[in-house]
Amino acid sequence: MTAPAMAAPSAPADTIRARSGGFFHDLIAVAIRALKQIPRDPEGVIPALVVPVFFFVVNVGSLQKVAEQQPGFDFKAFQVPVAIIFAVTGISRASTLVADIQGGYFDRMLITPMNRLALLLGLMIADFALVVGLSIPVLGMGYAVGVRFATGILGILVFILMAGLWGLMFAGFPYAIALKTGSPAAVNSSFIIFFPFAFLTTSFLPKEALTDWLAAVATWNPVTYLLEALRSLIMVGWSGEALLKGLGAIVVVGVISQGLAFSALRGRTKNN
Repeated sequence: MTAPAMAAPSAPADTIRARSGGFFHDLIAVAIRALKQIPRDPEGVIPALVVPVFFFVVNVGSLQKVAEQQPGFDFKAFQVPVAIIFAVTGISRASTLVADIQGGYFDRMLITPMNRLALLLGLMIADFALVVGLSIPVLGMGYAVGVRFATGILGILVFILMAGLWGLMFAGFPYAIALKTGSPAAVNSSFIIFFPFAFLTTSFLPKEALTDWLAAVATWNPVTYLLEALRSLIMVGWSGEALLKGLGAIVVVGVISQGLAFSALRGRTKNN
């Protein structure tokens, strides 16, 4: 007599599987973690305030008399947007992302059901909050030296929003480097990307005062139009043309930088 065939063991009915909390839940979780880490990283925040104040003081001290030979020209107001650009450009949690990659935390997140886009977008929410926060003391410095907005309180809010959007869009570059290389040194060197944006433009003098070659370069530099938009809010009043050009410059840089960042994210997560 043959022995009865043994039935294959069935999986327990109460097997517990990880389940995604949803995109917005994951997004908020990543953003809150990133925001909590900001006070623990003062070396990443303090220079973002020291550098713009330093350049503002030096530029005003060295160029104000020359620039204000034109009657009615307020060089301090002209320089406040430059200080803001220096404060918010390149600020990101990319260094934290690199630390997560090297420490294995990022890979552990990839084996969970967490939404992949939330891993990057959550960091960007923290970036936006940080750059908006950095804009406020720089504007306070301008107010302390007598700079006033021709567009009033609403203009100040638009100014901060545009500065925050610029900082957020530019952050795609260091994130792309972080995700592509996983190297702290490469991320720390990403500030070099900012140099042509910051200096080959109307940072120090109006375009008509620049040499021909620098004026030609500045014409193609998106920061030129961002500075014009921010300056219009302070020195001119509501200028729809200047604001639209400034927003267009932000969008152009954002399409490039964010495209690189999310492409790098797909490359790092494609095998998980």
